[in-house]
Amino acid sequence: MNRKDFLQTLLSVTAMGSLSSFKSFTDHLPNQGKQMPVLFTSHGNPMDIPMSREDRPFWKRLYELGTELKSTYEVKGALVVSAHWCTRGTFVNVSADQKQIYDYYGFPEEYYKVLYHAKGSPELAREVKNVAPSVTETSEWGLDHGAWPMLMHLFPQADVPVFQMSIDYYAKPEYHYNLGRQLKALREKGILIIGSGSLIHNLSLVGSKMRNNDLTPFGWEAEYDAWLKQQLDARNFDSIIRYESSHPLGKLAAPTPDHFVPVLYSLGLMDERDELSYFYEKPPSLPAFSERSFILSH
Repeated sequence: MNRKDFLQTLLSVTAMGSLSSFKSFTDHLPNQGKQMPVLFTSHGNPMDIPMSREDRPFWKRLYELGTELKSTYEVKGALVVSAHWCTRGTFVNVSADQKQIYDYYGFPEEYYKVLYHAKGSPELAREVKNVAPSVTETSEWGLDHGAWPMLMHLFPQADVPVFQMSIDYYAKPEYHYNLGRQLKALREKGILIIGSGSLIHNLSLVGSKMRNNDLTPFGWEAEYDAWLKQQLDARNFDSIIRYESSHPLGKLAAPTPDHFVPVLYSLGLMDERDELSYFYEKPPSLPAFSERSFILSH
């Protein structure tokens, strides 16, 4: 609805002399007919950023998924909960201009020439504060490498406004899951919410392998990945919330919360009508890393 049509409808409703009618009208105005899906996705290995979709199956699948989403839904904006924006407290970026952040270091020059010119949406970003008052608004961030490398394949034309919400690094897992539940109303407003991390991510173990020019998995990754899939399929979310103690490999797979807890936001957003399906799943091919990614929709 454009501004002129909105004002004409507003005058009609006001002429009816009913504030309750006006409230009913405005309450339903932002909502759309279809509830938006929710994603949890790996954002990939930084070493793969310059690779093409032809050479990188994960990038190609994100591109196909973005095409599917835009043909099925009116995607008004995308909110990314990225593993790479960790704070004390939770913040949402309400800036109209989204700075591209190259928050990886020591890579060849071409890694810093990959561009993604996305815009934000202050109006949509402020909806986060409306549904979750504890979240603080800020303009002191942009799109980090937990967001833009994935988004540039999901929405390559940069024609979907995007913005990020930070992870409170010091909060309990239950906090992240419950905050995800608070955000559920955003699914009715055309906002695609994406948890971006990795279900298995132990950077120190990867480093020990890389120093020996060895990128073969340790062997335990497949066991833990299969167990996580079982919990997701059974909707046994309590085990995932208690990931540090619910499986002997939990602490090894996620020694820090940053890459794991984005999945808790995605699961908190789940509706009872949703089906969970994996848009990318392959046996772990790198040490201490998983690319398992899923979508919630109905």
